[in-house]
Amino acid sequence: MDTHTDITVLDNLMALNLDVNIWTARKKLTPADFGGAELPPGELASLGSKKVCDPKELRVFGTLKARAVNLLDRTGVRFLGGWAIPETIADDVVAELTLIRDDFLAAKQQFLSRYDEAVRDWINQHPGWEQLIGRSTVSADYVRSRIGFKWQLFKLLPPTDDAVHQGLQDEIKELGGTLFGEVAKAATDAWNRCFEGKDKVTHKALSPLRSIHKKLAGLSFVEPRVVPVVDLLDTAFGRIPKRGYIRGSELVMLQGVVSMLRDPATLVAHGQKILEGKDAGDILAGLVADAIPPMPEDKPVARVKHVADPVPQHAIDSHGLW
Repeated sequence: MDTHTDITVLDNLMALNLDVNIWTARKKLTPADFGGAELPPGELASLGSKKVCDPKELRVFGTLKARAVNLLDRTGVRFLGGWAIPETIADDVVAELTLIRDDFLAAKQQFLSRYDEAVRDWINQHPGWEQLIGRSTVSADYVRSRIGFKWQLFKLLPPTDDAVHQGLQDEIKELGGTLFGEVAKAATDAWNRCFEGKDKVTHKALSPLRSIHKKLAGLSFVEPRVVPVVDLLDTAFGRIPKRGYIRGSELVMLQGVVSMLRDPATLVAHGQKILEGKDAGDILAGLVADAIPPMPEDKPVARVKHVADPVPQHAIDSHGLW
């Protein structure tokens, strides 16, 4: 798959680094915790950790971090250890991150307000191990310093130094490939959850495809073949009935689209064909025609005409459909 993003893409992008810290409620086990019992030497085995508080008390922080990561994955593309997001929606992304941060800080305050009680409950749940846990407890102030939610949003400009410029250019030119790879991952998840083995689906099955569409539309400037893929999805959505189950040729078309999205090389190849003048509707018709098995000669049946040219060296994996 040959993709290349030009450094001028920086004109439309903001870089965002998400910095979320969550206290693990764990402390390293030491030989003293075992009362002088003989232990294997360090080069043979290492001690693990002990939990000084119920991990369930901390789940909310992991959930909120996952919400933030999901937001950035839906709107941006991984870049420089963080995300590149379209400058046009940066304010909206920050507004959503702010809501998540507010929930995170409220959960932090609630946890800290009952921290001592939570530790006592944990000790009471493990009679006989009071000293093991009690020796490792830390103060609420320490825990407060280990729980945080923040981010940094910044604008990148091409540097004037050639050596630094080359390093940044190397990162930027991979953005298109990264974007198509992320789409493939999201499409594979959609296939497994919504489409595999189904003979009918509800309109809820379109939700992950609409998320992919929104992400690609927002990042359409990253790679020339993104816009044709957005057009292809628009055409597919326009052929779905407004209500009721999605089945028959419409479902086969969607399954073909998802299979195409799952393969970055095939996706790029179809995007290139549309750039070269191929009609998106013809490609969708080809997906349906390819998915319908030939009928016996004594039972002729009208079939959708296959008007889409085959894509050299990038045949769509049927994934059990045909």
